[in-house]
Amino acid sequence: MSLIVQKYGGTSVGNPERIRSVANRVAEWHRQGHRVVAVVSAMSGVTDSLLKLAREVCAEPAEREMDVLLATGEQTTISLLAMALHSIGVPAVSLTGAQAGIVTDGKHTKAKIANITPGQVKKHLDSGEVVIVAGFQGQTLEGRITTLGRGGSDLTAIAIAAAIKAEVCQIYTDVDGVYTADPRIVPNATKIQEISYDEMLEMAGAGSKVMQARSVEFAKKFNVKFEVRSSFNNNPGTIVKEENQSMEQVVVRGVSVEKNQAKVTISGVPDQPGIAAKLFQTIAEAGVNVDMIVQNVSQSGETDVTFTLHKDDVDKANKIAASISELSSAKSVTVKEGIAKLSVVGIGMRSHGGVASSLFTALSGQGINIQMISTSEIKITVVIDENRSAEAARAVHDQFGLNVVNSGH
Repeated sequence: MSLIVQKYGGTSVGNPERIRSVANRVAEWHRQGHRVVAVVSAMSGVTDSLLKLAREVCAEPAEREMDVLLATGEQTTISLLAMALHSIGVPAVSLTGAQAGIVTDGKHTKAKIANITPGQVKKHLDSGEVVIVAGFQGQTLEGRITTLGRGGSDLTAIAIAAAIKAEVCQIYTDVDGVYTADPRIVPNATKIQEISYDEMLEMAGAGSKVMQARSVEFAKKFNVKFEVRSSFNNNPGTIVKEENQSMEQVVVRGVSVEKNQAKVTISGVPDQPGIAAKLFQTIAEAGVNVDMIVQNVSQSGETDVTFTLHKDDVDKANKIAASISELSSAKSVTVKEGIAKLSVVGIGMRSHGGVASSLFTALSGQGINIQMISTSEIKITVVIDENRSAEAARAVHDQFGLNVVNSGH
């Protein structure tokens, strides 16, 4: 039978009852003869509690120690799930990320997977055990515990599936699959049956909370086909795979909204080579992820540079931008929070025109102002006021008929 990797998120293992439910689900696959690796997150709320605890002890905890602390969340879950499986007669063993052979670089709190040597995983599978792996964590070659950042458990599951050449990787979460929009914002959103890696990547990058972009990138790189499905029912989910020709018939696959964004504008920057390079190099060195960047046309030797970022990084970016503006004799730095990014995504955009005009028509019909625009081959993103983002998403979703399109094959 097949070799399966399953990932269960925090809400799926949120309490003892849910853990027993996951154990029953895993046990059913095992009893059917499948070899199963289950990757689990910390129980919902645990990571936040650990973060709170750390800040009560120390205002600015060292990132190395934060990783040691946060890794305990997943270790609690793996042992509890192993116990739950033992109680129903299923042989199971729990492994930390390090024990599962996940080697990372040394970037604490946002480590990247450098290599996986899944010897222990294979050994336990060969002996007929279910292997339960702690997601979100790994270890450097020097033996330091690291964590993989937001969505790290998805990345663990995809990476292990690639390393052990699993036939299937199932990402179990609290939603039925990938939808044409967030159903909490757009009630008539429909479930997508199949979606390409590139579309999933753009939707993840545009704020779709189903998967982190890094996990999808990894899946695309190693051609790991995976399914996003619910741990609360047995409904089929959304298959994420390499694109095929029939997928291009759907022009827009989905609409994503990313809130909690901020916009930094440096005004009156001398229009000289090297200023932008220095600004964004400094921001990158501080570990701040910048998304959209717009530079205005030079007016009498001066220009304005505007970029968006997550609002949590505003203080860091503001300090850097202020120091750069002093060095470059820029006139001012302004920060605007309370904005959101709305994106429409679809590989069909490559071969169909008129998407931008339809998007702008939908927004203007609601009297919603566009502050910035960014495009790629299969995505158009606009920056709008956050408090208008829900109605904007509904209007755009209706404009493209996504409530009636079967967004599958």
